[in-house]
Amino acid sequence: MLTERQLLILQVIIDDFIQTAQPVGSRVLSKKESISFSSATIRNVMADLEDLGYLQKTHSSSGRIPSEKGYRFYVDHLVSAEGIPDNIDVMKHVIQDGVFEFEQVVQKSAQVLSDLTNYTSIILGPEVFETKLKQLQIVTLSDHTAVAILITNTGHVEHRAFTLPLEMNASDLEKMVNILNERLYGVPIIHLHEKLNTEFVSLMKMYVNDFERSYEFLKSAFFSEQPVKLYFGGKTNMLMQPEFKDIEKVRSFYSMMEKEDEIANMLKASTEGIKVSIGHENKVDAIKDCSLITATYHLGEDQLGTIALLGPTRMEYRKVITLLHALSNEMTDALYMWYKNNE
Repeated sequence: MLTERQLLILQVIIDDFIQTAQPVGSRVLSKKESISFSSATIRNVMADLEDLGYLQKTHSSSGRIPSEKGYRFYVDHLVSAEGIPDNIDVMKHVIQDGVFEFEQVVQKSAQVLSDLTNYTSIILGPEVFETKLKQLQIVTLSDHTAVAILITNTGHVEHRAFTLPLEMNASDLEKMVNILNERLYGVPIIHLHEKLNTEFVSLMKMYVNDFERSYEFLKSAFFSEQPVKLYFGGKTNMLMQPEFKDIEKVRSFYSMMEKEDEIANMLKASTEGIKVSIGHENKVDAIKDCSLITATYHLGEDQLGTIALLGPTRMEYRKVITLLHALSNEMTDALYMWYKNNE
């Protein structure tokens, strides 16, 4: 355990470095109102903290900066969530207006979060295997074009425009959609292919004349693989951080941001609640100089999504943890009301 003196010096150094991105020396510390020790005492404590691995010395300055171990201790022992900030309530008003689809609500949440922190925000929608079918529609635009619309119980709307084959019977198509809506309502999206290929084939053969052609067409229109649902805010915010002046770091970061499956898997691994991964605790090489803080939110009774903020290890942990805690609770409460109204 660290002494009270060591705890105070460590906290002040980390707080100062988070704000300035500049190494902190004993002279700077001696001018802090919260520190009444002599410069010699401060230097000794800093040396001890360096020996213990909580601080490290830069080659260009006599000042110290936090190590990843120092940040970890800071997050685990020195940071507590502050009161919920008033400005996060904006999301509750947006959601309660009832004018947004689920995707718009989540995208707005990501944007607000990045605006409040100047970091990159990522929100992962509920797991696809927990998402259930609510309705299928085909909207005819002309004699040969139409839009296939798939709506889930989470409010996700998937739509694809397509060209109707000349030989396709529109009435057959309508019959099949009606049958699918009647029999597939509430079926998890991931189980739709299984349901289609077994119990519904014989049923639809009874009512649809050109079954094979219509069946294959509907499968490609409605039931192709569902993409990972990620929502980003502030992708360019990393460019404003001093740590990302290195063009190779920037290139690596943005290359990773294009790999949505990799990001989704990274967020899915998060445990429920707040989780902080610092530097090399992250398994993805492109963010080993970053901190990733995640929080979970619920949609309905048992569907889980993830909110994340990605920034430098010199992140404002206290502010970010407070915001994520507030937003996850607010999204859970407000989306629960939205979910009930749209069942």
